[in-house]
Amino acid sequence: MDRNNILGFVLIFGILIGSFYLLKPSEDEIKKEQQLQDSIKHAQNGTAPVADSMKTAQLVPQTPDSVLLTQPFGAASVGQEQDLILENERLIVKLTNKGGRVKSVELKEEKNFDGTKVVLFDGNENRFGLEFNIPGKAVKTNDLYFQAQGAGFSVTGKDSKSLTMRLSYAADKYIDYIYTLAGNDYNLKLDVKAVGLNDLMDVKSQTVLLNWQSTLLQKERNVKSEREKSAIYYRDVEGSVDHLSETSDEEETIEKKVNWIGFKQHFFSTVLTSKEGLSNSKLKSTFMTQDGYVKNYQATAELPALNQPNTQYSFSFFFGPNKYKTLKAEGNGFDKIINMGWGPMSWINKFITVPIFDFLDGFNMNYGIVILILTLFLKLLMFPLTYKSYQSMGKMRVLKPQLDEIKAKVGDDNPMLLQQEQMKLYKQAGVNPLGGCLPLLLQMPFTLAFFFFFPNLFELRGESFLWVKDLSTYDAPITFPSLFGFIDHISLMCVLMTITTLLTTWYNNATSAGANNQMKYIGYFMPLIFFFVLNSFPAGLNYYYFLSAVLTFLTQVLIRQFVNDDKILAKIEAHKKKPESEKKSSFQKKMEDMMRAQQAAQQNKNKK
Repeated sequence: MDRNNILGFVLIFGILIGSFYLLKPSEDEIKKEQQLQDSIKHAQNGTAPVADSMKTAQLVPQTPDSVLLTQPFGAASVGQEQDLILENERLIVKLTNKGGRVKSVELKEEKNFDGTKVVLFDGNENRFGLEFNIPGKAVKTNDLYFQAQGAGFSVTGKDSKSLTMRLSYAADKYIDYIYTLAGNDYNLKLDVKAVGLNDLMDVKSQTVLLNWQSTLLQKERNVKSEREKSAIYYRDVEGSVDHLSETSDEEETIEKKVNWIGFKQHFFSTVLTSKEGLSNSKLKSTFMTQDGYVKNYQATAELPALNQPNTQYSFSFFFGPNKYKTLKAEGNGFDKIINMGWGPMSWINKFITVPIFDFLDGFNMNYGIVILILTLFLKLLMFPLTYKSYQSMGKMRVLKPQLDEIKAKVGDDNPMLLQQEQMKLYKQAGVNPLGGCLPLLLQMPFTLAFFFFFPNLFELRGESFLWVKDLSTYDAPITFPSLFGFIDHISLMCVLMTITTLLTTWYNNATSAGANNQMKYIGYFMPLIFFFVLNSFPAGLNYYYFLSAVLTFLTQVLIRQFVNDDKILAKIEAHKKKPESEKKSSFQKKMEDMMRAQQAAQQNKNKK
């Protein structure tokens, strides 16, 4: 142990000893605490329960005015924590007089993967409050006891009611938190009113700090995926929505004023909107490895100074599901919390997939049937491209004998000459060798779009189909101890998808031309890789890929029955007899230009 360590231990020991004597309560403080405990005991033994919010103010000991002058907010420094309930058709919001904050939120219409209630957050690990300095004290409202101005109640129907909690500095100096919850709504309105605090010396020029922290509780079966699909989102006043990393810890300071900050979990979000805007927002997201927890979020931001006799901040909390229709209806860019992919994939999901899915969802069918119909519709939409692709593959197939003759004649020693002869044949036959690939490439954005759509589709959450109990997570009829630290189950839907893809690959290799042995092996190897990638993905996504593979295989078999190789060969031979002056395709021009450039480069190399 070196000198620095010894010195550190001595200092720590000295601090502990000093704290013991300096923080030891006085006789008056011990007497007041005993009186407080006696009053609590009396309330518990009486006819009124302690949880009655009307008793809250009576449990807080009265503090003389002389103490208020020497200890700001002294009357609110001690008290008994009490809970108050606001409830409507969708939410049960538990408020606490300690900090005057929202303590927990339950979504009444939803259940966790294990059948328990969906509670967005709960307990004292969650903080929300204002922080500012006044003479003699740094005030943190989250640690002080408010006085409820009304009883706890439930909100029903379309009417909205309010509950006010007050933090008093003096009779004419206080902070009110006014909560309003409307019926059948996901939004809790919070108006913060600061009255008379502008007279306090240190408050006039300084900003007020908003401190918001929350610990997310596990709600989905696959907690690893839940962590990797949770992030802090925010929207600046210019309308741009961005987020912190979903897959790693991250801190970020937002220079622009922010309109809202969202604590997003995979399928649920808590979004705080500020009418005045939040400045210099500092956001922090941290992975949590403890069982039952997902992430810890922290957000701090600056609010305007308390420089008016009556200063008000208007906030609104959204506590709800990440359902695209719901967030879209909320407006203010909330729908961008759902990751629909980037570029063309986002457009496909927003303007094609979502409208079709919503239309089918209106018939109240099982979501397995909805996905089937959606897949059939998209396959029909893509059929012209698929047919064109297969025609190009047919042309390449009938040209294979002639391509083999060229290869045998030229050999492998001169690849440039071989390529020239092959291009000459393609030109004579009017065949585009990439004609079979381009239509498939145009379909690729649709395939990738669903990679984002289904894992973020709230409607699949908790929905069963066949043996699958929840389409929003993996099906696991086969489980076993973890292997290699990442696989502990086999998804049957993923197995079916993999087998069907392998069957389609085998059929393509058996009926197509030009694929060498190496390419054939890659065709078989890739589905096996995707099995390990998609094994823990939602069953709904694997179900779609399985249906897509089945329909692709059936479509190719069907088209194969109607594609006559003799007719294709006859058309190719007829095309060869056409004059050379016929207009060239853009592809032929590009290939000829590329060949000339390669020839020139080779000639220069030979000269050197």
